[in-house]
Amino acid sequence: MIRHGFDSGEELLKPVHLAQPVEGFPKTVLVTFQRKVVEALQKRLPVETVSTINACVEVPIYRFSYQGQTLGLYLTTIGGPATVGILEEVWVKGAEKVLLFGTCGGLDADLPAGHLIVPTAAYRDEGTSFHYLPPSDYVEIPTADRLAAIFDELELPYVRSKTWTTDAIYRETPALVEARRDEGCLTVEMEAAAFFAVSQYHGIPLAQLLYAGDDVSGESWDSRRWDSQRGVRWDLIQTAIRLTEDFPIKQQGE
Repeated sequence: MIRHGFDSGEELLKPVHLAQPVEGFPKTVLVTFQRKVVEALQKRLPVETVSTINACVEVPIYRFSYQGQTLGLYLTTIGGPATVGILEEVWVKGAEKVLLFGTCGGLDADLPAGHLIVPTAAYRDEGTSFHYLPPSDYVEIPTADRLAAIFDELELPYVRSKTWTTDAIYRETPALVEARRDEGCLTVEMEAAAFFAVSQYHGIPLAQLLYAGDDVSGESWDSRRWDSQRGVRWDLIQTAIRLTEDFPIKQQGE
C-alpha cells in the first residue's frame, strides 16, 4: 500500500537546474487558468514576452505596465504537479510575489457565479502537497487574512471558505460533495493545496483568489454558462492587480 511519506531531505533535481534568473523579470506575477483572460489583457495593454517555460507545451510569461506598476502574467496548466513545477521555475526567474486567480466549482447553490472567494484552507485530495508538507487533511493558507483585509479596504464583496482540492475532476460524487461541504468547503478546484504546500515549504508568499464558476451541489452538474461572461475577465485582472499592491513580501508570522 502506498503511504504518503514526506521527506525533508534535499531534492536531487532542483528548479535552478532548468531555470535561471531573467534580467527585467517582473517581481509581481499574476497567474491565470483561462486563455481568455490573457486575451483580454492583450486587447487592452501593450504586452511583451519576457520569458518562457517548457511544460510539454510552451508557457509564455508576459510583462506589462499598468498604473505605474510593472507586472507579469502567465497562463498556467491544470492540476497540481505541472502548475507547481512551473511556479517553482517562475520563482527562480525572479518573481517575489505571486497571485493566482481562477474559477472553481461551487458546492453551495447559494454561491452565485462570479462571486469572489478567499480560500482559508485546502483539503488535500491530491498528491503533490504531500511531497512538500507532512500529511494532514488540510493545508492552511496563511495569507488568507491579509487578502481578506485588502478586500475589506477596497470594499469588494467576497466570502471566506475552505476549498476542496481534487485531482479527479470527473469523480466529484454527491457523497464527496456533501462530505466536503459539511467540513465547511464552499468550492472545489485542482491546485490550491499544492500551491500553498510549496509556498510554505519554500517560505515564499503566495495568494489565491477564486471566483465561482460551475455548480456541483445539485443532482446534476450545472455549467451556469460562466465562460460566456466576457466582461468579467478584465474586471478580474484589475482586481488582481489592486490586491497585489498591498500584498506583503513576507508571509504572516515571519
